[in-house]
Amino acid sequence: MDFDLPALLAERAGQGYELQDQYLKPHLSRMLHVIGFDKVYEKAEGGYLYDSDGNRYADFLTGFGVYGMGRNHPVIRKALHDLLDAELADLVQFDCGLLPGLLAERLLAKAPGLDRAYFCNSGTEAVETALKFARYATGKPRILYCDHAFHGLTLGSLSVNGSAEFRRGFDPLLPDCAIALGDLDALARELRKGDVAGLLIEPIQGKGVHISPPGFLAAAANLLHERGAVLICDEIQTGMGRTGRFFAYQHEDVQPDIVTVAKALSGGFIPVGATLAKDWIFQKVYSSMDRMFVHDSTFGHNAAAMTAGLASLAVIDDEHLVENAERTGDALMAALTEMGGSYELLGEVRGRGLMIGLEFCKPKSLKLRTGWNMLQAARHGLFAQMIVVFMFQRHRILTQVAADHDEVIKLLPTLTIGETEVKLFCDAFADVMDDASRGSGLMWDFGRTLIKQAIKR
Repeated sequence: MDFDLPALLAERAGQGYELQDQYLKPHLSRMLHVIGFDKVYEKAEGGYLYDSDGNRYADFLTGFGVYGMGRNHPVIRKALHDLLDAELADLVQFDCGLLPGLLAERLLAKAPGLDRAYFCNSGTEAVETALKFARYATGKPRILYCDHAFHGLTLGSLSVNGSAEFRRGFDPLLPDCAIALGDLDALARELRKGDVAGLLIEPIQGKGVHISPPGFLAAAANLLHERGAVLICDEIQTGMGRTGRFFAYQHEDVQPDIVTVAKALSGGFIPVGATLAKDWIFQKVYSSMDRMFVHDSTFGHNAAAMTAGLASLAVIDDEHLVENAERTGDALMAALTEMGGSYELLGEVRGRGLMIGLEFCKPKSLKLRTGWNMLQAARHGLFAQMIVVFMFQRHRILTQVAADHDEVIKLLPTLTIGETEVKLFCDAFADVMDDASRGSGLMWDFGRTLIKQAIKR
């Protein structure tokens, strides 16, 4: 019997939440129901999602940054169709396929100073590779990372995760140490202990959208190299043009030793991650024929992933998406920053390119403090969640809070957006903030709604 995917989708349409409850993560569907995000999406194109009722949603989340080129991009889809039609011999394992070499060549051309690439299946695997390579190449055990960092959830990546809520209950982890973002004195102090293999850092932290201070990356690299350690830049979310440069570290005058890439490299179709590094690091890890498989991944260089990566790079170049991210990001940042003067609840607008954080703060006026304090007493971070919810429910704009217990919204739209989407977001944001700024009514309504929805479930 032939497998008929369209028939299966039609037969089981609308059952995703039920199946989630029964077979997958417990409590996920309940959480989505409580905040009103329990939609059934049937189609996606570019920067928009469409639900089962035909409503359109502007996607400012993009699968946590996966859909940099937009959803279902026709160029990437065609490339994958062409690959299937080619019927290539794939994953032979004892051969040197063409596609991995081509993708490595073109990806490394975007990262001058880095020489070799290792392909895997995800961002956390790329980080695991970076940790292993740094430790083996330097002969030292300890990796430093920054407070509030997020580098993945597998055991090694979790060891360099700056969020306590993810680490709790999974100890013991690898030897590590967290330093404050931008703290060169703390970095130097740890390096003097002589056991540090490297510093792993996001040039812009995804959790909270915190930017490393100007000059910190270069100064850190100098300190690391003086002590025989390496600088590892995690570009899993910030790379592929997101910040108005192909890699976010390229805003600074710095040369990292290792760079991790994933998310948008997939084009949103086939998971793929990459660890880019200097030649001497690869030469140490893969030092002989006996060590050729000392670090490897069965599916890491599969043809579909390599094709998606090559097509994604082509789209970024052909559509000038890096330049568009800088131009449109500047326009969006400027518009939101100008709005900040009108809202005492909006404390700061920060970011680069199309990675933007909106941080909310405790208001000074008594009429707003009452509602703010009520939400904070229930759970820190609920005001930002309230804005996310009303942006979604009123204006069908999908965003996210930047971190748990954090009063920051993060914007990660597709790199293809233009003036239309900038105006759409700003108009919607102004509407919700106007309402939130009139008094505590909106906050009380939100609190009551959460309680009612939670009780129903």
